[in-house]
Amino acid sequence: MNQYNLTMEQITAYRTWLSGEEKSAGTIEKYLRDIGAFARWLKGAPVSKDRTSEWKTHLLAQGYAPVTINSMLAALNGLFHFLGWDECRSKFLRIQRRLFREERRELTRGEYDRLLETARSLGRERLALVMETLCATGIRVSEVCYITVEAARAGRAEISLKGKIRTILLPQKLCRKLRKYARKNKIASGEIFLTRSRSGLSRKQIWAEMKALCGQAGIAPTKVFPHNLRHLFARTFYKVCCDVVKLADLLGHSSVETTRIYLISSGADHARQLEQLGLVR
Repeated sequence: MNQYNLTMEQITAYRTWLSGEEKSAGTIEKYLRDIGAFARWLKGAPVSKDRTSEWKTHLLAQGYAPVTINSMLAALNGLFHFLGWDECRSKFLRIQRRLFREERRELTRGEYDRLLETARSLGRERLALVMETLCATGIRVSEVCYITVEAARAGRAEISLKGKIRTILLPQKLCRKLRKYARKNKIASGEIFLTRSRSGLSRKQIWAEMKALCGQAGIAPTKVFPHNLRHLFARTFYKVCCDVVKLADLLGHSSVETTRIYLISSGADHARQLEQLGLVR
């Protein structure tokens, strides 16, 4: 069996390749973070299929969720394929399709409203508007940069990500808020959500600012992160139109099966539906 040794030069080359494949900055960051975790666990030992499997077992023992482990393996397997080390790749964990979403991670409409109220009470106008924009459009946090002054004037934004281009419509009330915020902050064109140095907001900064609201808003931190606003949009939109194909287009999903994950109800919702059937006499 060949002996493979992982180096920083190889990881850097992989990063360059991912960028050339037009992977999003967030995806590249996550892949490199997962690869870095594997490299630290290796402690300089050679890479092999057995060691990759051991790492998978190690992650399970550390309490990582199966879906998280599979996402980490995807990053690692991608690197191995790039390097021509396919024999080192590990199989993903088999996960039975989940019927219910964990209530401890589901952000409700009431909790969303509390987050907005808390942000405004603390004078965090930009953060409140960012959250409203994410939740009212269903865009990814990495797509906030496409919310521009021009988009707010036109009532639509052209989003180009992962080799796909889609158009999203912006609610008129949101457009008015965005234009007012831009005027107040003397932003004449381009991205609306900027830092003090006039650079675009990063996903890390948005994530951290949202987490900082948890204590005062009285909401569990497990529920507060940007992607949960996208989930809330999906559930709310589907309740109104009941069209999963249209929702998939809005979210930028190439597969309706991906969209269905966003629509999994909580166990409490399912229990209420069973009670409403009235089949127990």
